[in-house]
Amino acid sequence: MSSAEASVLNCADIGFFALSVLLDRFGLRIECVTDGEVIPGSWFGDREAGLIGDRLYLRADTPVHSALHEACHWICMDDERRAALHTDAGGDEPEECATCYLQLLLAAYLPGFGFERALADMDAWGYSFRLGSARAWFNEDAADARDWLLRHGLIDSAGQVLWQVRREPVNPVRPTDAAV
Repeated sequence: MSSAEASVLNCADIGFFALSVLLDRFGLRIECVTDGEVIPGSWFGDREAGLIGDRLYLRADTPVHSALHEACHWICMDDERRAALHTDAGGDEPEECATCYLQLLLAAYLPGFGFERALADMDAWGYSFRLGSARAWFNEDAADARDWLLRHGLIDSAGQVLWQVRREPVNPVRPTDAAV
């Protein structure tokens, strides 16, 4: 583990309770894993968070940004994928960007973590953004991610979290001349 990776805030640093309260608002439950045990449902292994069904698996040494990122995958996925979820959140690039954006929004609701620390930890962990940092991406290149979250009912037009899981975009059906 690099020194930058070692510098990120872990779940033990803020406690599981704050994460549990935050994620319970979406219907996602936290399962604590004993130190040293393999984290069930972890795509990346090691100390990264895991997802199975409506459970987010964390250890004390799981980075907070990893817990939020996997939770946001769960929030952003459609009902069909959420119902069958085991380890691989799947999704496409626009959904991945929306996941990162939502992760930053939710960080502000975690006492002891917050938006600024989330940006720093994402950079330290090696999240890759075209503009070189999480802050530059969020401020200058994330309009598509914000629009995705708005379109799927996860934030409002002011960028405020709506505390619900993904809804499919509303596509109005318009009558055609052929329907006469």
